Amino acid sequence: MRYLLDTNILIYYMSDKSSLSQNVLSVLEDYDSILCVSAETLRELIVAYRNKRLLKKIWKSSEDMIKDIEDMFCVTVLPLSREHLITYSRLQINESQEHFDPSDHVIISHAMTEKMSLISSDHKFLFYVSQGLDLIYNKK
Repeated sequence: MRYLLDTNILIYYMSDKSSLSQNVLSVLEDYDSILCVSAETLRELIVAYRNKRLLKKIWKSSEDMIKDIEDMFCVTVLPLSREHLITYSRLQINESQEHFDPSDHVIISHAMTEKMSLISSDHKFLFYVSQGLDLIYNKK
């Protein structure tokens, strides 16, 4: 089965597996699981690497990080398309919890369009289940 990993899950998977629930870890380590990320996740990681020094202790460059995501962690990067953005344009935003992060909305829309389970630690994502999101929540 194919799974879309939210940015926080990918970071935990690469650097802090203790932050992953046993349920999520079993999905990630199952050889039958096909792990994917949205191109939006890579954009977020590059920005975080440059601005916040995130993961700089592990990789010398953001380019090395991207290569390892694909090669060492066997995660497929999915491009964004027009269909994903149409889903994004229709997405009802979780205003009651002030969930205004456009990157999260793109990733949610990517998962919904591709009909993939999205794995995330963000409790605000639970709001989008009623709109068709298949969420595997990593309860820490």
